[in-house]
Amino acid sequence: MKYKLKSLGLAAAVSAFALPAFAAEEVKIGVPSWTGAQAIAHLLGAVVEMRIGGEVEFVPGNNATIFQAMDQGKGDIDVHPDVWLPNQQSFTQKYVDEEGTVTLSSNPYEGNQGFCVSKDFGEANSITDIADLGRPDVAMQMDSDGNGKGEMWIGAPGWASANVNEVKVRDYGLLDFIDPIRAEESVKTARVKDSIAKGEGYAFYCYKPHAIWYMFDVQMLSEPAFDAAKYDMKQPSDDPDWYNNSSVATKDALKNVQIAWSNSLPDRSPAIAEFFANFSLTADDVSGFAYEISGKGREPAEVAREWVENNPDRVDAWLGL
Repeated sequence: MKYKLKSLGLAAAVSAFALPAFAAEEVKIGVPSWTGAQAIAHLLGAVVEMRIGGEVEFVPGNNATIFQAMDQGKGDIDVHPDVWLPNQQSFTQKYVDEEGTVTLSSNPYEGNQGFCVSKDFGEANSITDIADLGRPDVAMQMDSDGNGKGEMWIGAPGWASANVNEVKVRDYGLLDFIDPIRAEESVKTARVKDSIAKGEGYAFYCYKPHAIWYMFDVQMLSEPAFDAAKYDMKQPSDDPDWYNNSSVATKDALKNVQIAWSNSLPDRSPAIAEFFANFSLTADDVSGFAYEISGKGREPAEVAREWVENNPDRVDAWLGL
């Protein structure tokens, strides 16, 4: 029976007569800390549970943990819901290209990242470019702890992008004026809200898609245009002395963002793996999810299930129906 079901394909798997046979299919979905990843993780889980009849477990973890588990192929974590490239290229190069234990989706959406301030703060102080954060008058307004430097959130612990941003702060010549801060994204969101309410200065790593664009009136600062010759980034997984051996003095290139899953998954849960291969989103989709979760305080699972119910044609396409 298992062999026959594999040959039927995903469309048959989600038909009424096939559901009982596929109830045993299961997947463990990695859940990184950022809101977009949480939203996509729960969307994947909602489709598996509601339309394929499978079982889902959500497993929190950072990029390294999730990729290592997918590489091991034991089912501890089967899928990463939001792989940003080239940010996480050290992981995909190792596990997708070299080890061949992980599959990367061929249906990415586009991501953009940089540094932001509130529009009010930017307009009041003529802040339009990353170099403006190195002006003493601007840094002073961003100094909340009284140490003479402004603070700028560069990302959460474990984020590859936070490592890039730490190098950028140095190579943009901002270290004499700015302290790069790592904290969970919820801390950043609360600080942005508080700084706007109090009319204080604050700068932070920002990216699209993200709920921040729906939540607050913010602007992305300009940076030197992307130049591969000025972008030499080593991640800790590649080089223990990554900070000293990296050099980044240019804006990041636009990103491709997609899901990745363990190559052991198709043998264990073929219908789920086939769904993952067809899955695709837009940046607007992800921003909308993130806003519902971060902006309105809704549970990711609730948002995901509602979206699945309201978008049957999109889901049908993912399922080959």
